[in-house]
Amino acid sequence: MAGDHLSGSFWILFLYDICEEIRLENLRGLLGVEPRREPSFRHPSPEYVRFERPPVVQRLEPMMLESGSRLRGELNYYEYGVVSIKLELPFELDWPQLVDLSSRWIAAPELEARAVRIVRDSLKAVESALVNPHEPWLNEDYYIIHLNHTSAPAAELIDRHGKEIAKIVRGELAELSPGETEEILSSRMSYYPGDLLVVGWTAAFIHDTVEGAASTIQLLEYANTQLLEFRYYDQVLSKLLEGVYRSLEKKAGAFARWRLASQAQDLNKIRLDIRELTERVDTSIKFLSDMFSARLYRLASARLGVEDYRRLVESKLHTAGELYEFMMDQFHEGRAFVMELVIILILLIDLVFLFRGKG
Repeated sequence: MAGDHLSGSFWILFLYDICEEIRLENLRGLLGVEPRREPSFRHPSPEYVRFERPPVVQRLEPMMLESGSRLRGELNYYEYGVVSIKLELPFELDWPQLVDLSSRWIAAPELEARAVRIVRDSLKAVESALVNPHEPWLNEDYYIIHLNHTSAPAAELIDRHGKEIAKIVRGELAELSPGETEEILSSRMSYYPGDLLVVGWTAAFIHDTVEGAASTIQLLEYANTQLLEFRYYDQVLSKLLEGVYRSLEKKAGAFARWRLASQAQDLNKIRLDIRELTERVDTSIKFLSDMFSARLYRLASARLGVEDYRRLVESKLHTAGELYEFMMDQFHEGRAFVMELVIILILLIDLVFLFRGKG
């Protein structure tokens, strides 16, 4: 790259789980926006990646910061209750300046505070489209450094600037160890010789055209919405299971078991609801035959921890299912005991009347 003059955009994503569901058709009417066209995934043509229900996009007024920086932005509303605010800061820098930019903006408190205010103000106008809003919100943040495509091949970028890329992805100014640098750069992939993606748990580096980067940014955002949803389900299930365990510890005896049926049904309803919601999240995007996009998503999911939280949720759903069966067994045992007592009582009454009649 001649003179190492770099141009591109620094993308900041703040994501919030705000409700159980967003009625997208209702939301479009409230915002006055047209249905969004499918994102253009390029490998190959025609499109082989499809969003079942693409998010509704609301353009925002540019955000002016005290530093004088001007960020373009938009809100993305996902059907399963997640709102993402996406901010773009264009740049023209060299490598040291880009490392400094990443370090300054990753997890900057000023940005997060402004983002929350924008989301809350925007939601006031669309409350009727939100199903079962909840507080407090779970949140995630993610950062994407998009370097516009240059003539340098990906292999050359890694060879000449791998250390800088690793620091950019980690938001670090200090020199990283060779082992840490290699660990960061191991999560990379390319489709063409010139494009490059390096995925970290808090940020990603993209070297690509604007059109090529757009689809990658969309997939990284989607992976973060999944991470947020599974974190939410994990939290809900943890609280639910704690309540069930406390209830089981307090209740003892045959008659107490009689009341377990209602609790078991409530537990099973929530378990099935979460199962349905997780399936809806899983099926919100489909990789029909674009293996590169599918691999990209798997790489991002692994780096972000989506699969770890998915396994936690699946484990707790399994535990909830076992508790439901246990509680129902306890209820049936209690009911059988009560029925036996009723039969014995009836027999005793019959015996009393029989002996009275003989007397």
